[in-house]
Amino acid sequence: MNILEEYPVIHVQNVAWGDMDAFGHVNNVIYYRYIESSRISYFDRLNVFALDVLPVVASSQCKYLKPVYYPDVLKIAVRVEEMRNSAIRMHYLLFSEQQRQVVATAEAVVVFVDKVQMQKTPIPNHLRDSIIDLEQSVHHILTSTQDNH
Repeated sequence: MNILEEYPVIHVQNVAWGDMDAFGHVNNVIYYRYIESSRISYFDRLNVFALDVLPVVASSQCKYLKPVYYPDVLKIAVRVEEMRNSAIRMHYLLFSEQQRQVVATAEAVVVFVDKVQMQKTPIPNHLRDSIIDLEQSVHHILTSTQDNH
């Protein structure tokens, strides 16, 4: 089975010449831009930006497995691994078309905040249901926990 099929959203990212650094490969900071674009693709699928909450990245990390070079196209697979009361933990796979393998993995914790008060707020039930449905579309079962706050 293709591992990308286990992720409900696949963002296609062209590697630009300007994404490379002095060492001749894609700069590590650029990976976070790619991941951000894939996260936005996921949220766009759920129409999150039309809601009264904003998704805010609380933490993120990336593991670089292989360098990426221009020209290339990355397929960035995105899913939610865990849903809490007011936050989700997202997982990303960055797959290189040129290398035909995963070149990086990443995670981010995203906290939902109220658009007016800009304070942490519970994930709205309809959004929670939409995330579960999207994940189930690829037979992915979410881990669900409650925040202690």
